[in-house]
Amino acid sequence: MKPALVVIGNGMAGMRTVEELQKLDHDMYDITVFGAEPHGNYNRILLSPVLAGEKTIDDIMLHTRDWYVQHGITLHAGDPVVHIDRKKRIVRSQSGLEVRYDRLLLATGSTPFIIPVPGHQLPGVIAFRDIQDVETMLEASRNHRHAVVIGGGLLGLEAANGLLRQGMEVTVVHVTDALMNMQLDKPAAMLLQKALETKGLRFMLSAQTEEIVGPDRVTAVRFKDGSVIPADLVVMTAGVRPNIALAKASGLHCDRAIVVDDTLQTYDPRVYAVGECVQHRKALFGLVAPIWEQARVCGAHLAGAGHRRYVQQTSPTRLKVTGVDLYSVGDIIGGEGSEDLVLRDARRGVYKRLVLKDNRIAGAVLYGDVQDGPWYFGLIQDGTNIASIRSHLLFGEALCARAA
Repeated sequence: MKPALVVIGNGMAGMRTVEELQKLDHDMYDITVFGAEPHGNYNRILLSPVLAGEKTIDDIMLHTRDWYVQHGITLHAGDPVVHIDRKKRIVRSQSGLEVRYDRLLLATGSTPFIIPVPGHQLPGVIAFRDIQDVETMLEASRNHRHAVVIGGGLLGLEAANGLLRQGMEVTVVHVTDALMNMQLDKPAAMLLQKALETKGLRFMLSAQTEEIVGPDRVTAVRFKDGSVIPADLVVMTAGVRPNIALAKASGLHCDRAIVVDDTLQTYDPRVYAVGECVQHRKALFGLVAPIWEQARVCGAHLAGAGHRRYVQQTSPTRLKVTGVDLYSVGDIIGGEGSEDLVLRDARRGVYKRLVLKDNRIAGAVLYGDVQDGPWYFGLIQDGTNIASIRSHLLFGEALCARAA
């Protein structure tokens, strides 16, 4: 009899791990997958283009239900696991289904953080996380006018752009004084804000939400300074929290997330975890590149080909807003012993900043002209000494190749 692998979470991290496992050994396990959403597995990263009307739900499906059947995988969609018994090695789902496991993979992802201000439970207040959220937003855009997006990070700006494209009047509320403050420096954030204002978005920076107002549906948002703006839809994009309740209740070691080692194994050697629900050497993960790498390493260990180790690497950030080019990677803060190389071309709307330390690139922020982003990223990853091309560095790979 084949050993049983149970996967909790039918999202991108869990299913990518299953694919990596099946590449190495297609027939090793009987695989059962439990997912909370009533669909096959889809590309969550492409929800923004769906909201903006550039893609359909069908376009972003990664695995149809047929795929699971073809690969001999039992899928229980819309039936999340509610209990793990590690002594008996059994999981129990919401519907009461019990399944035994020899190996368990936790890929429970994360939940959007809903700021607990008064009124946050009113109808019309949602997160931007899944297909259901996108359908709620599209519905709101057909019947309502004013949208407020709380959170001016990557996800917030993509949500705001999508709602704007659907014809709503959109205000983005952000708690600091610059957009995408985790990935951009001030000058790049200002250029981004100008470009988005030109498209029709409005911004309230350094703004703290005091209350979401409405008798039976949201009608307005009130701020700490007393100002009020109308709102028929409020989208919260103020960060996420790893889903660790299930792991915690089963007695697995958790800190901010489920703690794993370099093989993505938890403190229970039969239980692995990948994706946004894990904590590896103090770090949490939200971007897709590190999660793909986790899936590769974890898949190899599940297949018994366990020579791989997960090593954290920096990942670039890009914004999915048509007509806005942005690329940020590495250490963009700099600090003691670092220096900046900066190029600004206001007329072309181009800004580039490279942070150097010891003749190596530590970080890069590119706005308006991002074609050399992957090249700079490579130089960061390889720790290349750039002393010989330093004077040409800002002008990109083509010029540096000629200069060399």
